[in-house]
Amino acid sequence: MAQLPDFFFILLAFGVIALAARQIGDFFTRLRLPLITGYLFTGLLVGPFVLGFASEESLEQLHFVDEISLGFIAFAAGRELYLPELRGRLRSIGLVTAGLVLATLIFVTTAVYLLADYIPFMRDLGGNGRFAVALLAGAILTARSPSSAIAIVTELRARGPFTQMALGVTVIMDFLVIMLFALSSSIADALFANVPLNINFLFLLSIELVLVVLLGLALSGLLRWILARHFDGRLKTALILLAGYSTFLLSAWLREYSRAHLAFELLVEPLLICMIASFLVNNFSPLRAEFGRRLNDVAPYIYIAFFTLTGESLELNVLANAWQIALALFLVRVLAVMVGSFTGGVLARDPFRYNRIKWMAFITQAGVALGLAKEAADEFPALGAEFATLIIAVVVLNEMVGPLFFKWAINHVKEAHTRAKTPEFDGVRDVIIFGVEGQSLLLARRLRQHNWEVKVACLEPSLVGEAEQSDVPLLPVPGYSLESLQQLDAGRADAAVLMLSDEENYQVCELLYEHFGTETIVVRLNDRTQSERFEALGAVVIDPAIAMVGLLEQFVRSPSAASLLLGMEEGQDVMDVELRNPALHGVALRELHLPLDTLVLSVNRQGHTIISHGYTQLELGDRVTIVGKPTSLAEVMIRLDG
Repeated sequence: MAQLPDFFFILLAFGVIALAARQIGDFFTRLRLPLITGYLFTGLLVGPFVLGFASEESLEQLHFVDEISLGFIAFAAGRELYLPELRGRLRSIGLVTAGLVLATLIFVTTAVYLLADYIPFMRDLGGNGRFAVALLAGAILTARSPSSAIAIVTELRARGPFTQMALGVTVIMDFLVIMLFALSSSIADALFANVPLNINFLFLLSIELVLVVLLGLALSGLLRWILARHFDGRLKTALILLAGYSTFLLSAWLREYSRAHLAFELLVEPLLICMIASFLVNNFSPLRAEFGRRLNDVAPYIYIAFFTLTGESLELNVLANAWQIALALFLVRVLAVMVGSFTGGVLARDPFRYNRIKWMAFITQAGVALGLAKEAADEFPALGAEFATLIIAVVVLNEMVGPLFFKWAINHVKEAHTRAKTPEFDGVRDVIIFGVEGQSLLLARRLRQHNWEVKVACLEPSLVGEAEQSDVPLLPVPGYSLESLQQLDAGRADAAVLMLSDEENYQVCELLYEHFGTETIVVRLNDRTQSERFEALGAVVIDPAIAMVGLLEQFVRSPSAASLLLGMEEGQDVMDVELRNPALHGVALRELHLPLDTLVLSVNRQGHTIISHGYTQLELGDRVTIVGKPTSLAEVMIRLDG
């Protein structure tokens, strides 16, 4: 081991590289490439075969980061399998999963075995060794990517039988693949050692599986103890990662001890132990939510560290020599997925329109497959990084192509619920208020004073009759449906205010989001626990109790500013204006020559607020917040709207 100062220097240098990887990963997403591809690229760039910032010695010193990350990946895979969410569609999920596992394992294992003469590190292996490598490759390439699938489903807000089936299969596959990898590792270990596959081997395999289950039970007890303590959240997360890392240390110690003192070698798969523990905590304890929070908090940092380190360990010379093999295995795997998913779907009697495109949901791979590749390289040093590099090349191809296919499939079966295109500004600011009560009518009057065209949607015809003499128009609607919104001409609305029950609010909010792309949706919330699902639709959520406390606080801390923002200062007003005038794109604020009695408070660009100054350059789509006299604000609005 390197001296302590050298170790800390290596750790610090890796931290700097990881920070760079985060930025490069964000850049890759803007190119519509997977985030982890950016991390892998960064690691490859600084690794021993390109810039040489990371040496092979430093990679060895950072091996513990790999094992901490692998423990986390196993915990995350186990947590994805939540039994209550799978009930009701188990037949389809089970048959499609079985078809995928069998087809992928058979096709890929056969392909690797037949291509052994063309794979450099397999040429000198005997028949047993070649079959062992082929079996490991087949098991690893069976894996899917729950994280990528969930990210796509979340992005598209997908719902429906096809999406439910795809998620269920993807989640179960990663659970099964770790079990399959554990079994394949034991068989491969025996084949490399030339141990005959007889009754003694089966007995040894049974002992290993029993040990794995017992250790999984013990680890789940430890995780429950950690989660139930009143520790700081960061301490809990650190202890969970330490528990996973300790499992790898225990597994390595058992293997070395049995090899030195027993007539056989015990190979207990640490990934399977961690996954069993996570599954038990997730399904059979009241700590599921806390466990999920702890994993979600640390996930971005783990993925950056793991995939960057994986990129550093890629051997470019192997990749250069084997890229044709990686492409061939990628195509064989796609064929296997087609055959397996179609066969499973037919046996489950799923609709043909799903069966013919079902394969598109199962191409993507990511964390678990990469983790298993690294684990195989550690467990079988004879294969080393060459085996891992070949598998990682296939996984990267799957990760780059898979999300595109999955998105297309979800859109094809019409289960995506994305935001409609925001309508172009027609020169008139329109707002629809849902809910008839004192607050909504007062809001309507205030908005009309600021030259907004206001409609108040009303379900009760009697209220419409009573309000005929009012200055606020009430429009009767039969219900809060798509047809009713079209009747209200919601496609022209620049804003909507929802003051109904939470369920009615969500129903209207979702329709406005999916069918009209309404730019501003303000929701008065009754139950604050519902805020997340409204915020996912881009709505501005107002909790009356919290809003009142915040308002009182502002009056205490800064009464003048609060009065100004609320329009209580006579002759002064505040307004948001979106920059739509292309002639002003790139123009600095100081060059606008605004009326002297106006002041730009801030500029909001793509959801981020910029504290403006004279040299701030405007971009089309910016929302500019301005304070000043109403007449001057009207002049500014005309200039910015173009």
